Amino acid sequence: MQPNFSQFNNLTVMYLSTEQKQEIFVKYGKSNTDTGSPESQIALFSYRISHLTEHLKSNKKDYSTSRALKTLVGKRRHLLDYLKDRDIARYRAIIKELGIRK
Repeated sequence: MQPNFSQFNNLTVMYLSTEQKQEIFVKYGKSNTDTGSPESQIALFSYRISHLTEHLKSNKKDYSTSRALKTLVGKRRHLLDYLKDRDIARYRAIIKELGIRK
């Protein structure tokens, strides 16, 4: 017998809606369907990093979120290193636009 989870459907709240993702991809990518460019991925990771950072300020002992945050920072760093090797001008532009330290 399968449990009925239909009562929980209205309780799920996403911190990042599809419209917000589209705005990020339009602003930092080449188009609204450009979800794979390094700039759009870095911008999306930066948004998620700032969201998780705010969460951890009030929930200091949430270790699984802390681990996820460290993983995201590492992924963003790898993408930034890739972009730096391929095209330094694009790297400098995204760093300046997002205000990332390096």
